[in-house]
Amino acid sequence: MESTIDTGTTAWILVSASLVLLMTPALALFYGGMTRSKSVLNMMMMSYGAMGVVGVIYVLWGWSMSYSSDSVMGIFGNPFTHFGLAGTITDSAGEYIVSGGLPTVVDVGFQVTFAIITVALISGAIADRARFGTWLVFAGLWATFAYFPMAHMVWGGGLLSGDGPFASIAEPIDFAGGTVVHINAGVAALVLALVLGVRKGFGKSPMRPHNLPLVMTGAGLLWFGWFGFNAGSAYAADGG
Repeated sequence: MESTIDTGTTAWILVSASLVLLMTPALALFYGGMTRSKSVLNMMMMSYGAMGVVGVIYVLWGWSMSYSSDSVMGIFGNPFTHFGLAGTITDSAGEYIVSGGLPTVVDVGFQVTFAIITVALISGAIADRARFGTWLVFAGLWATFAYFPMAHMVWGGGLLSGDGPFASIAEPIDFAGGTVVHINAGVAALVLALVLGVRKGFGKSPMRPHNLPLVMTGAGLLWFGWFGFNAGSAYAADGG
């Protein structure tokens, strides 16, 4: 109920969500500065496009696939249980649904920023080699069939979680996305790079970064946003 909301924790998660969301435009600057001038707009729009596509599908079925208690073989949550955040924001009495002092809708806002930055990370591996429209399709499909299931398996009580069938043997230590974000995006980026191959003219013509100030600005903003990425994952502002 509303009276059980921990205002300090809620405020901190809202701040952390804002910091993590900042990381995606920062990544756009970083990647955009690293590419040749002819590709900078496409490169930056890949990050911004991920914000749009993943933001929409996360609300529609991403949250449900990641954190629904109605699990499908421990691999992903039922996408229809909380489709469109149904039964997630308020209860039948119109009061906020709260877990651990945090309104669930705030948790949704925090988690969607993780999904967005994970998809955006992949784009750097295909600089100069993908059309924007094709990237948008890939972003939606990869988030649906790779990110959401992995988030469910590790964070949402699925196969690889502390509540899963393998917990007695081993469970991942994933405080802020080591598996769900970084390994997941890294493997996808490697596969895409291998499938698409090298850029045209690679090794024959210079492919220097066109704007190092953009790279440094993006790196600084990523560094700043990481405080929300890591510290926000504690889900508390109690000093514990």
